[in-house]
Amino acid sequence: MIYQDKLKQEIISAGLQLLQKGLVSRTFGNISIRLNNEQMLITPSGRKYDDLRLSDIVAVNIHSGRFAGKIHPSSEYKLHAAIYENRPEINAVIHTHQQNASTISVARKTLPSILDDQAQLIGEDVRVAEYADSSSDKLVENVVRAIENRMAAMMANHGAICIGRDIEEAFVVSQVLEKAAKAFIEASFIGGANAIDRNNAIKLHREYQGNYSAEARKNR
Repeated sequence: MIYQDKLKQEIISAGLQLLQKGLVSRTFGNISIRLNNEQMLITPSGRKYDDLRLSDIVAVNIHSGRFAGKIHPSSEYKLHAAIYENRPEINAVIHTHQQNASTISVARKTLPSILDDQAQLIGEDVRVAEYADSSSDKLVENVVRAIENRMAAMMANHGAICIGRDIEEAFVVSQVLEKAAKAFIEASFIGGANAIDRNNAIKLHREYQGNYSAEARKNR
């Protein structure tokens, strides 16, 4: 129970940070952390981030979607569960409505790797998942496909999904995605952004995933 409460507090803290950074507002978006191979902890439906308490965070079975109690999980719980099922290395998922990534999602344009930290953290590019109704099985299918071999994806006309091996990494991914999206949009006014070579982007991501981030964790 102590461990579970610690993870619940991490979710609440992440929500407050997302609010402070302007990556979510009011009750929009959602956050989850993998509790174990069977369960995840996720933000509730319709609750403001700055009002959340430990008892509001919902434990949901990843495979069946079942949960106990009267508080319902975020309506996007199926998407979070599908990511955990398909990506065993992932332990945290953040869905945001951040401004610049959302702008690119409306244009339905792939965001190439234009910054070193973007390539390191996210991968060779950020794809846009095809549009589908919120909380639908089709949206889940589209996002899981778009985020394959990546740490972030945009959701057409909706927002973004950012993942990590822990909640801190998922949060940093959301920040880097927003910075890259802003740079991509602003570069369009002065001739367009020049992408990092695809092979170099892949190399940067692999090195970060395998070496740099492991060393950073040792130094904590």
